[in-house]
Amino acid sequence: MKKIVIFGTGEVAELAYFYMKNDDLCDFDVVAFCCDPQFIDKPEFQKLPVVSFHEVEKTYPSSEYSMHVALSYNKLNLIRKNKYYEAKEKGYELVSYVSSKSVVSSDLNIGDNCLILENQTIQPKVKIGNNVMIWSGNHLGHGCKIKDHTYLSSHICISGYTEIGERCFIGVNSSFKDYIQVGDEVFITMGSSVTTDVEDKAVILGPQSTVLTSDKKLAKKIRSKYFNLE
Repeated sequence: MKKIVIFGTGEVAELAYFYMKNDDLCDFDVVAFCCDPQFIDKPEFQKLPVVSFHEVEKTYPSSEYSMHVALSYNKLNLIRKNKYYEAKEKGYELVSYVSSKSVVSSDLNIGDNCLILENQTIQPKVKIGNNVMIWSGNHLGHGCKIKDHTYLSSHICISGYTEIGERCFIGVNSSFKDYIQVGDEVFITMGSSVTTDVEDKAVILGPQSTVLTSDKKLAKKIRSKYFNLE
């Protein structure tokens, strides 16, 4: 089994550990957690050691251990993106986990450090980039593409050949028309129905699919409130 150190000691790290530990078809053995030293308040998490990310390679060298960065979509996935690159700079292989309780086409093209939970339907010719998180129960239609550092919540339907950009957040119960392009850093609230191309940094609101372009005051206010971004 491949020995894994998980970066993080929060909710996402706890869930990543749970899935990796309890999936009978997963060949990962989580041996420790790590995080930045200012966030270490106890020596153990989930009954495993917690070490400083600054010195993790002293105890768990990249030549013997792999890593999974398990962080949330905070700052529209920016923190997870930055830590992903910091871990790679230390030489770690960043592993992806795909739940064995999903229906996944055999030709799935997937990057590293992805966390894909149970009950997905992932059809042929789907491409998933690096550092993508996909929560439970989604449909990824044939030929669709999810770019790096994006977060999909639950019960999302992405129709065929649609492309989702980098560092997007997609809320629960959203749906996408086929053959559309969604730009980078787009925030899509729950229950949205996306039927047209979407520019970078747009905000899409709810069931009426109101699209606020990046220069709109309300778009800027929403991005600032939820992600501390201008």
